[in-house]
Amino acid sequence: MIGAVVRFIVSALVLMFVGFLVPGFRVGGFVGALIAAVVIAILGYIAESLFGRNVSPQGRGLVGFITSAVVIYLTQFIVPSIRVTILGALLAAVVIGIIDAFVPTELR
Repeated sequence: MIGAVVRFIVSALVLMFVGFLVPGFRVGGFVGALIAAVVIAILGYIAESLFGRNVSPQGRGLVGFITSAVVIYLTQFIVPSIRVTILGALLAAVVIGIIDAFVPTELR
């Protein structure tokens, strides 16, 4: 339980950093980032359940990258404090993938 809370806090901090770094990706505060982290996790889980493990970011392929960008883009329609352009979603998926290589947000 504590591990999941830490995971979402780290994910929210990563989203805030990406919002600062990436043009076309804006997060409105820590609470908005925390809600977005939960929504992204849920949408990612749904996509992985429907299409299999290959669409997850851990699949590390082009399909996983595109799926991550689509999940990030769709999050703005659920969480009102996030604004994302298509290019912003693509760039955010790249930056989050790079950050995830060094600071994994998935419990292993």
